[in-house]
This record gives sequence, C-alpha cells and structure tokens, in this order.
Amino acid sequence: MASSSIKNVTVIGGGVMGSGIAMITAANGYHVTVVDVNDDAIGRTRQQLEKDLRRMAQHVSKGNEQAENKFYTEATARTKYSTNLKDVVPTTDLVIEAIVENLEQKQSLFKILDQVAPPHAILTSNTSSLSIAEIASSAARKDRIGGLHFFNPVPLMKLIEVVRTDQTSDSTHETLLAFGKSLRKTCITCRDMPGFVVNRLLFPVIHEALSMVEREDATAHDIDVAMKLGLGHPMGPFELMDIVGLDTVRAIQRERYARNPSDVAAKPSELLERMVRENKLGVKSGEGFYNYK
Repeated sequence: MASSSIKNVTVIGGGVMGSGIAMITAANGYHVTVVDVNDDAIGRTRQQLEKDLRRMAQHVSKGNEQAENKFYTEATARTKYSTNLKDVVPTTDLVIEAIVENLEQKQSLFKILDQVAPPHAILTSNTSSLSIAEIASSAARKDRIGGLHFFNPVPLMKLIEVVRTDQTSDSTHETLLAFGKSLRKTCITCRDMPGFVVNRLLFPVIHEALSMVEREDATAHDIDVAMKLGLGHPMGPFELMDIVGLDTVRAIQRERYARNPSDVAAKPSELLERMVRENKLGVKSGEGFYNYK
C-alpha cells in the first residue's frame, strides 16, 4: 500500500541497489522512474529489473498464472526509465539516490536535485557510510533531507535504516518511515552518524576477519563457517562482502579511516585493496573471496 503523500518516486542509479529499490517500490504501488547515465546502463537496469519482477510475480501469485501476469504487467507499467535527470525530477515526490559511494559525486548530484525538484519533494540517499548532512550540504531544503539505507539484496532484506540529520523535520522523518513500511520493510531510526547502526557494528568484525586472513590465522571459508555455526549468523563476513561488493566495502573502510585515522581498527585492508585492483569485486564480477563463474 503506497504512502498517501508520495506517489511519484525517482531512483537515481540503476545498479544492484537502485534496481532493487525501484523494483520493490513499483511492486508496492508507486510510480517509479529510474535515472542512469546512458542508454546502455538503462538497458541493463531494465533487463535486470523486469527479470526480478517476474520472479517476484511468480512468488506472490503462488502458481496463479493470471494473478502473476496481472502483478507483473501493472508493476512494469508503473516503471519508467530515463537518462535525463532534469526532465524527471520536477514531477517527483521522493528522490532516492543510489549512485557510487563517492562524497563529491553525491554532493554534486544533490546540488542539482535541490534546484530542479519541486519544493515539497524529499531528497534521500541510500549511502551506507557517508554523512547525509555532508552529502546535502549545498541543499536549501535542510528539513526535507534524509537517509533511506536499504540492504542487499533489496527484495529479500527486511530492514531499512531511516536516517535523520539534525535538521530533518519530524514530518519528513514520519513520511520516510511510512514510505519504508509501505514497502513491507521494518524501519529503524538512526541519527546521521558514520556507518549508521548496522555498518557501525559490522565493520569492526569485517576488519578483524580480513586481518585474520592476512595473518594466515584462518582461511576465509573457515572464518565464514565459524561465524555461521559458532554465532548463528546467516552468512559469514566474506560471503557478505562478496554480495555487497568489495569495492563498496573498500569505500566504506576508506571513509571510516579518513574520519578517524588514529583508529587502527578502521585502517583499510591491504588484501581488500589488492583484490579491488584485480577486479575481484565479488558476485557482480564473478569472483571475490569465492568464485561465482
């Protein structure tokens, strides 16, 4: 059930996270436009999104072919694609930015968004580690800025971290909570701090796991087995990093270290740096700590 104050949603960035966010948004009754940099990127996004939508339609229809086709047809009809940001954003109620995890690029984007989005529109970022306030530092609408941090894979992961800055209004925050819940997600509130809740807890574990492999204390596989069978985690840190993307993990490590260079536990991993240079990014490249080819 769509949130009454939001009807049109713009998702900027059609990668793994952006396409997943767009898919569940369209599936839950919203009109969604995915914006990406060129036609090739849009083509890849559309192909993946429609494939995932078909899979979702099969799941929710429980074998009823008529219901499956109805779900799929209606959700795809609510989804549009564009390479022209300035054509799309003026009619949006909510923007969800899901581009590369780079502060300068996000800041440049938010400066444009603040200029072209209608006054009532809420601007949000799906960043997993960067400060929402810093991303939107040039925006005038400080009260209509927030974070919506989804988790990968978006259709399956039940959590959204709803992040509020010191200037996010109560109305904006309540609207974002309602939007998240309308996507059938569980929402938690977090203030705008590095890593929010999940990554702030997760990355000390990831740092130590990487250090153990670098020291040859244990293999990545055995550490994953230990975390699953010893602590009851659904997956180990190396399996998780492969799903998230090693380049994304590295970006978060660098951000944490830049903010606190005296923290030894935040120092970027040499192993991770080398794997990213070798394009071993995890599932999306076909190889990371495990082989997916």
